[in-house]
Order: sequence, then structure tokens, then C-alpha cells
Amino acid sequence: MRKNDSLSDPSSWVTLREDRPPRVLNLLFWTAVVTTGMTYGIALATQVEEFPSADPTLNAVIVASVACMALSCALWPLLAWSPSAGWARKAVSVLFLVVSVFALATNNYTVLILVCLATMNSISVFGIAGAFGYAALLGGANLALVLLAPGDPLLIGLVTTGSALILVLVSGLVYVSLVVASQRAERTLELLAELEEAHAELRRHADRVRELTVAEERARMSREMHDSTGHYLTALTMALSNALRFRAARPESAWDEVEQARELAREALTDTRRWVRALRPLQLEGRAGPAAMRAMAESFDGGGAHIVFTGSGIWPELSQEAELVCYRALQEGLTNAMRHSGGDRVEVAVAASPEGVSVTVTDNGSGAEEDAARNGFGLRGLRERVASVDGSVSAESPPGGGFRLGVSVPAAVPAGRAATVAAGGAV
Repeated sequence: MRKNDSLSDPSSWVTLREDRPPRVLNLLFWTAVVTTGMTYGIALATQVEEFPSADPTLNAVIVASVACMALSCALWPLLAWSPSAGWARKAVSVLFLVVSVFALATNNYTVLILVCLATMNSISVFGIAGAFGYAALLGGANLALVLLAPGDPLLIGLVTTGSALILVLVSGLVYVSLVVASQRAERTLELLAELEEAHAELRRHADRVRELTVAEERARMSREMHDSTGHYLTALTMALSNALRFRAARPESAWDEVEQARELAREALTDTRRWVRALRPLQLEGRAGPAAMRAMAESFDGGGAHIVFTGSGIWPELSQEAELVCYRALQEGLTNAMRHSGGDRVEVAVAASPEGVSVTVTDNGSGAEEDAARNGFGLRGLRERVASVDGSVSAESPPGGGFRLGVSVPAAVPAGRAATVAAGGAV
């Protein structure tokens, strides 16, 4: 499972893992060890150089090189890779740095990787100060070796020392970049996890709000239907019962009750159709904006009052919530006018502008008491809807009689892609 994770997530190769080196550094170290072993193995197998040779210095260099690599292999698993590591492991890191300096002095260029790893280890354990200290140790040892070795030009020694210091600098920059990339990758994973959690929480919240909205709407409609359709059905049952009781002794009264029952049934049917219209989708027959508003007004015409629809201005771009409020405001106003006003004329005015849309429904009925206008169940729910989109609601009885409901909602953006509200006239 770990191998599959490494292949599917390349960032795991550069990630510091609980005071352990990244996988890529392990790969570099063991590559240096294997390369050095192969170099000496091939040299001995092909007898490029006899060992031990007549030159004791060369023998010492070979032995020192092999000893340094062997000691490095022993120290590598014990190295500290965190400033919070114990002093024992930090001491092992210091010893590893010293061994890498001696390994470089053997002139075995395969151990340059060892110097790079030692630089990275010094930064991970001792910070930037550790890197400077290691650079000073490496440069000083290299200069001392040049000065003590007879016959080596000073210029070559300076160039070699400079190259070693450049190698330390480049290795330090690479390791710092490695650490920064690893930290950013971890932070990115944390942010993605937080984002997924927030998205899931938002989805749960949206589902909860939807459930509450549906429950609230159902509760409101159940009350309204109980007060309207339930009343008609109760009265219809009583009229039919009276007709049944009068059919023999008072036939004329029985027929009067039947006629009254038929009238009640007609009113109940009209009220039921009104509720069916209220449950229809907002975008009536694929229409939206002013067309849907006009279609909704037309659907209420013929229910006992004449409806006049008037529109003006250019329909702006509304948010989905704001457009929903416009539909609900028109629906609430028409429903109240048809059920409670007692009038025969309802005027609907839809005024659009780049700033927003206002919907006004005015009837010529008997008006409404101030308490009903302020605290009615339907109007109270409408006020909450309008407030959620930063709109405003007005409900009043004009001086000339009747009742007027006005709702205004702001536009989401200035009108760009807009539809012109059809100019008024009777529908």
C-alpha cells in the first residue's frame, strides 16, 4: 500500500516524515554508496591499480575513502532531521558532517553527493547557521589540505575550495526549496480537506434550509386550504344534508339547498384551481421574467375579478432568490385579492429598472384591517422572503378604498442582458 501511495503521490518523495529524510535523499545517499563501491570494485577487478601499492599515500587515500563511506552508511539511519531531535542524534549529525569533509579530501568525486546531503542535514537540524558552519568547516579543511600538500599550486586549491563552497550553497538552496515545497503541499492538502468539509457542511445546511422552507410552505398552505376549501366542503355537506332532510316534506326548500350546494361546489372548484395555479412551476410554460409574471396574472383572470396587467422598464438581471420573491409577491397579492377583497378589479403593475423590480397589486375591494395587513400569516412570510434579498414590502389600504401590496427587490447587476416588460393593457 505504501508503494502504491508513492507512485500515485510524487510529493511523498520530497516530504519530511517525522524526523526522517525525504525518500529522494535516501535515494541519493545509497546511489553515492553504490557508485563508490562499484568504482573501487571495478578498479580492483581490472587491476587498474595494484592494492596495496608501493605508494603508501595512495593506500591511505583508498583506505580512508572506504572507511568514510562505511562510517557514513552506519551513521545515515541514525541522523537527526529536526531541530527538536535529541542531543544524541544531533551528535551523530555532527559526526556525519565531519566524515563528509574527510570523504571529500580523498578526491573521490562520487562522494560529492555526500557533501550535498551533509549540507541539507546541517540545515534541517541546525538551520542556516548550521549550513554556514559546515561551509566554514569544509572550506577550511580543503584549504588546509592544499597548503599542507606539497607541490599543489595555491590557485588550484582556491578554485577547489570555491567549488566546494558553491556546492554547499546550491545544496542549501535546493533543500530550502524542497522544504518550502513540502510545506506548501501539506498546506494545500489541509486547505483541500477543509474546503471539502465546508462544502459538505454547506450542502447539509442547504438541504436543511430546503426542508424547512418546504415544511413552512406546506404548513402555510395547509392552514389556508383548511380555512378556504375546508369551509366550502363543510358548507356543501350541510347543504346536501338539508336537501336530503327536506326532499319529502319541503321539496322547494330541498331544491334551494341543492342550488346552494352547487354554488358552494363551484366556489370550492375555483378555490382549488387557484391552489393548483399556486403550485405550478415559477417559469410557467418555459417563460421567465416579465413573460412569466404576465402568464401568472393571466392564470388568475376569470376567478371573479378582472385583472389588468401593466409593465414598464427593462427587466434587470436578478438573482434566483430575488426573482422567486417577485413571483411569490405577485402570487400572494393576487390570491389575497381574489379571496378576501370582494372587489371586481385587480391592477397589477410591474416596474423594472437597472436598480431592481417593483411589483404592486391593487384591488378595489373592501380593504383590510391594519392588524391583518401587518400580521397576516401570508404577508408575514412574504416579508421574511423579501428581507432575505434586501428588499422592501408595503401593505396598506389607499384612501379611495381597496388594498395595495407593494414589493421591491434590488438587481444583482446592472441590466445588460434584459428583457423589456410588455407595456400594459387589460389581460
